[in-house]
Amino acid sequence: MAISNEQVERVATTVITGFLGSGKTTLLNVLLTQDGMDKTAVLINEFGDIGLDHLLVREISEDVVLLNSGCICCSVRGDLISGLRDLFVKRTRGEIPQFDRVIIETTGLADPAPILHTLMTDPLLTTKFRLDSVVTTVDAVNGAHQLDHHPESVKQAAVADRILLTKADLAGETHSNTLATRLRALNPAAPIYPVHNGDIAADKLFNAGLYDPTTKSMDVQKWLRDEAYDHHGEEVHDHTHNHKHDHDHSHEHHGHSHANDVNRHDDHIQSFCITFDDPIHWDAFVTWAEIFTQMRGESLLRVKGILNLVGEDAPVAIHAVQHIFHPPASLPAWPSDDHRSKIVFITKDLGPQIIRESLYHLNAAVAETAENGSSD
Repeated sequence: MAISNEQVERVATTVITGFLGSGKTTLLNVLLTQDGMDKTAVLINEFGDIGLDHLLVREISEDVVLLNSGCICCSVRGDLISGLRDLFVKRTRGEIPQFDRVIIETTGLADPAPILHTLMTDPLLTTKFRLDSVVTTVDAVNGAHQLDHHPESVKQAAVADRILLTKADLAGETHSNTLATRLRALNPAAPIYPVHNGDIAADKLFNAGLYDPTTKSMDVQKWLRDEAYDHHGEEVHDHTHNHKHDHDHSHEHHGHSHANDVNRHDDHIQSFCITFDDPIHWDAFVTWAEIFTQMRGESLLRVKGILNLVGEDAPVAIHAVQHIFHPPASLPAWPSDDHRSKIVFITKDLGPQIIRESLYHLNAAVAETAENGSSD
């Protein structure tokens, strides 16, 4: 489970998603002109969706163009896997310039989960690319209506690492603030940035992944952002202890629920952080993950965590999107003196109690089995 140099040097990949008309293309146009973006490859659905006239220098091939800024823009008409593979092969052969970042722009109606699954599971892509951030644009004027009536817009916001509130100047301060409050309850850990005409510094959107290229290290606290949940709920103690493990308990922090409204799709979404004071058995966590991804995978929108495992000195980072768990990564050291296991969940129709209790009881069962085995 160790992290190799080859792994950390993989190409950082950002997914830009958001509902129709929320400003993805405007954002992309602005980003591509900024300093430091010249070694970026961009995958979009069609060139016609982005105003390339003033940026286009030359066509490298039918589906790849080199922009004035130095960025590479690639139209992906079919499979994302083949698009990324082709980009990597062309770079290796010297047919296109070197790039150190990839931006993928989704369609407005896209569920981002399949893209994240692809980046997490394809055998070639996982060795060459790494998911750095998910950036979601939300239209301040129409965002509330879209969240009410289009579940894909809720999911786009729920899985985001960064949320951009576009057209806030047109929506007005009160309306924008109300929507921002709603988005913050939906996804407490994602910073929300008001954006006018796509104008935002690129460095605010990137380096949200576990690996921080600026320090060449693992930035767990920035990636997990578990402290965000301290302001969105109260700490709850679990006292359902087995007598042999009476020092184990867990805490949870979760977002406030909204009044029941059949039109509010985000009423089905919960965000919370579960914390275990004592080390967890790896077999217990793996068993729990297998059960929940098989039975309730569609409800696990996104899971991030750092685990203190029995018998391991260093922590292990875990990351999942629905039914797909990324291979675990052993970290070099704990980021602080706090060595508790912390797992952040964004779920649909799945509350913290069943997750907390099932993992607790599995861990207790494995611990008891291990204890009985050692005493035989």
